Amino acid sequence: METIKVLIVDDSALMRRIISDILSSDPRFKVIGTARDGIDALEKMEQLSPDLVTMDVEMPRMDGIGTLKQIMRRYGTPVLMLSSMTQRGSSVTMEALALGAVDFLAKPQHTTTESRENMARELVTKAAAAAKAKVVAPATVRTIVSAPPKPVTQSVASRIVAIGTSTGGPRALETLLTELPQNLPAAVLVTQHMPPKFTYALATRLDSISAIRIKEAEHGEPVLSGVVYIAPGDYHLTVDDNKCVQLNQSPPVEHVRPSATVMMLSAAKVWHGNILGVILTGMGRDGADGMVEIKRRGGRTLAQDEESSVIFSMPKAAIKAGVVDHVLPLSKIAGKISELCGRSINDYRQRL
Repeated sequence: METIKVLIVDDSALMRRIISDILSSDPRFKVIGTARDGIDALEKMEQLSPDLVTMDVEMPRMDGIGTLKQIMRRYGTPVLMLSSMTQRGSSVTMEALALGAVDFLAKPQHTTTESRENMARELVTKAAAAAKAKVVAPATVRTIVSAPPKPVTQSVASRIVAIGTSTGGPRALETLLTELPQNLPAAVLVTQHMPPKFTYALATRLDSISAIRIKEAEHGEPVLSGVVYIAPGDYHLTVDDNKCVQLNQSPPVEHVRPSATVMMLSAAKVWHGNILGVILTGMGRDGADGMVEIKRRGGRTLAQDEESSVIFSMPKAAIKAGVVDHVLPLSKIAGKISELCGRSINDYRQRL
């Protein structure tokens, strides 16, 4: 395997050293340079031609967003953003993902040995995946608008769509959810692997550019038709027999919390055959076992195809399990969801 050449961009000399030490300790990576801000980074890009860039969100002179735009336009190099776990940091990170960054890593809030060890494990995993990812800079980025509150139906959902995704998910969700109608006759549950605070920023951004209502799920609230519920970071999302959201911090499944499989198993138990499982781009195999259960209970299943996935691992695992009804490009998944939710499962089966 060829060594991954990495350029580290951060205005903090300490963070540059920490990131460099972590990556240099793994034989898969070679740190070929560092930069203290965006202007410095663009000069180094021209000189060094890295395979991967790790970049701080907030920097002087030229910040991470401005630098990312230039990298996407000139080079198309995979970029892994590093963000502070603040409201501003999380909001700017969502913008970076919309602009083409492959993934992000939240900087530890404390400099304890445990926090550094956790960061090291996550950094090498995400960096290795990002270096192999497909990078597609968007032709346009949707503008966030201030819109009046969206009308919300009071009917508890009789159908459910359960979506699982990871790396590349924010961009995929933006494409999918912005194409769903406001009056979708189903509720949508989403598990996106993401830390706390960032899921709220993701839900807020998506809601501002979508017709359908999108929110971070809250413990105890009813699951209503025409609403998208995103699992909060670090919490599994399940549903009780009354079709109300239940959040918990039981152990991670497949090394992740929230887990798409946990969400899907719970939803399939409540909605039986009136469930549509969807697996989008992502690293790992989370959701595969959940899709098996959805299929066993008579639900339908969709997976994103390899060509349109940033990372194909999650869809591939579900497909390999033999339980996916349709493998579709991302651009066609929203239409298929609307089609399947627009009629009963039995009506759809009669058309097959």
